[in-house]
Amino acid sequence: MRSLHACPAPAKLNLFLHVVGRRADGYHLLQSVFQLIGRGDTLDFDLRDDGRIVRTNDVPGVPAASDLVVRALERLAGAFRQRHGRAAPGLDVAVDKILPLGGGLGGGSSDAATALMAANYLWRAGFSDEELMDIGLPLGADIPFFIFGRTAFVEGVGEAMQPVAGPDCWYVVIEPGVSVPTPAIFTAEDLTRDTKPVRIADFPEAHLLSEFGKNDLQAVASRLFPPVAEAIEWLGQYGAARMTGSGACVFCAVPGEAQADRVLGQVPLAWRAWKARSLARHPLKSLLQNNEL
Repeated sequence: MRSLHACPAPAKLNLFLHVVGRRADGYHLLQSVFQLIGRGDTLDFDLRDDGRIVRTNDVPGVPAASDLVVRALERLAGAFRQRHGRAAPGLDVAVDKILPLGGGLGGGSSDAATALMAANYLWRAGFSDEELMDIGLPLGADIPFFIFGRTAFVEGVGEAMQPVAGPDCWYVVIEPGVSVPTPAIFTAEDLTRDTKPVRIADFPEAHLLSEFGKNDLQAVASRLFPPVAEAIEWLGQYGAARMTGSGACVFCAVPGEAQADRVLGQVPLAWRAWKARSLARHPLKSLLQNNEL
């Protein structure tokens, strides 16, 4: 096989996000539940014969040299050479980008994870999921989650994961029209960094749709970016609305697609909004295992 096309790179939502401490090196210690959802970017991969990694299309706001997809593939190519004693074949990659930059949905990390899984398959590189996670982690703390590929209780800086039962529901997601830079949130003096840690046993499935925990980054993002606060206030009339990640996207869970459609019908025209169903497993894993791409 020389190509894989329309490879999914799903978004994630943080059902809650607590900052429970800070390491000596400045990295924040987090607790969260990451939920995959049925909306995301898609990527096309075609083998090359010259060992080069080439992104074949423009992605607004993301130069190819700094794209996590390209950087992840270059790291994988280096690991391939070490393991197999020869150069990796190379890849052309095209990214169909629909997730917003700075939205807290993990889009760039998801794209990179999909690239690692697809290249590992096309190159017959033979790396395990755990090895791919180690390759991706230096580029982004969320990359291992997308390779892990299922709803997870996440701790540390994002590298410690345990599977957890997620909800079967739909989400309404609002893009408030701003891009929130993660460093601006984590360096804010008023960021709460001492939330009491919870245990996975504290997280009953029934609460996944309601009020469990909070997003400690939300108050800072709302102060710095008022459209985030406005979206949370508006969506809150339909349920427990909160921000995902470090922002800017805001979401609310509803039991079914019909309820999601009713909420979407009321969203102010100034905002982009959409619906997505919860996913129990990363769709690319099933596709690769069943050779369905």
